[in-house]
Amino acid sequence: MFSYYGSKGKVVQLYPKPKFDTIIEPFAGSARYSLRFFENNIILVDAYKVIVDLWNYLIAAPAKDIRKLPNLPAGSRFKIEDFDCPGQYYLFGYLCNQGAAYARSQVSTRGSERFEYNKKNVINNLHKIRHWKVFHSDYKDISNLEATWFIDAPYQEGGHKYKHNKINYSELKKFILSRKGQVIACENMNAKWMNFTPMISMQGMKKKTVEALYSNYPTAFDNKQAKFKF
Repeated sequence: MFSYYGSKGKVVQLYPKPKFDTIIEPFAGSARYSLRFFENNIILVDAYKVIVDLWNYLIAAPAKDIRKLPNLPAGSRFKIEDFDCPGQYYLFGYLCNQGAAYARSQVSTRGSERFEYNKKNVINNLHKIRHWKVFHSDYKDISNLEATWFIDAPYQEGGHKYKHNKINYSELKKFILSRKGQVIACENMNAKWMNFTPMISMQGMKKKTVEALYSNYPTAFDNKQAKFKF
C-alpha cells in the first residue's frame, strides 16, 4: 500500500501460498505478502514504531482522510503538526518518497510525481486490511503460534539502511527453525547464515542480486536448474 525499501512487490507472486489461516510477519514493513493474501487472519509485528503507527492508522482511516492529503511539490518540507495524527504523518512521508527505509519529512521528485497514484492505491486497498492486527515488538517476543510465518528480516547485505538493523543472524536462524507451521524466510544468495534457495535474479540500483528463500515445505524452486550470476 506504500512504497518501502526492500518491499517484495516485484517478487511477491513467487512465494509459496499460505498453508495456514493465520499469517504472521515479524518484520512487517509494507507487508506485501500479507496484502496478497489479505483475507487471512493477518498479524503484523515490527520493532520500528513508525511502521506500527502507520499501519494502525491505515486500518482505521476513512478513505476521505487519505483523499485530502495534499500533493506538494518536490523539495517541500512538512512536519508532524500539519497532520491529524502521527500515523497520518508517517504515511504521507512514505507516499511522497519512493522506496524509503525510514520516515522522511521532505518530498522527493519521484515521490511528487507518483503521489496521486500512491494515494489512490492506498484508498483502493483499505477494505482489505480492516481486520488486521499490528503490534510493536521485537520478533523474539512473538508467541510461537501455528501459522504461516513470512519472515522478511533486514538482509545481511543491504539491511543496514533500516532503522532497526542490528540482527543477530544466529539467533534469527534459531527463531526460524523453531516456528510452528509454515515458514518462508527471505534473503539474497550473498547471505550464508542459512541454506537459501535461489528464486530470481534482479537488477538493483547498483548491481544485480539473486532473491532467495528458505522454506520448511517444498517449493517450486527446490529442483529448478537455473544459472545465476553472483
